[in-house]
Amino acid sequence: MPVDLYREADRYILTADLPGVDSESVDIDVDGQLLTIRAQRTAPHTEGAKWLVQERPAGTYLRQFSIGEGVDSANISASYDNGVLSLVIPVSEKAKPRKIHVLSQHSPQE
Repeated sequence: MPVDLYREADRYILTADLPGVDSESVDIDVDGQLLTIRAQRTAPHTEGAKWLVQERPAGTYLRQFSIGEGVDSANISASYDNGVLSLVIPVSEKAKPRKIHVLSQHSPQE
């Protein structure tokens, strides 16, 4: 299962090619810091057919990713369109870059 993963503003985008996979067979789990994508592609069942060439793979696809503590795993969303699975993985508030302002204390001279 080939994937692309990139960061865009305050979220990560993961896309995975799953051609010929029924969306009902896609299973996405988060267990702690481990994101798992599973999908099943079944071969066509043609009764009495004599295969001349059968190159399209069938079976289970599995990919796992360590997502770390910097993501908001409770708000991961997924969609599947034209054989491409897309996950939006938000960056957690505590992991977002932030500006720290320096306060100046003016001490009076004696």
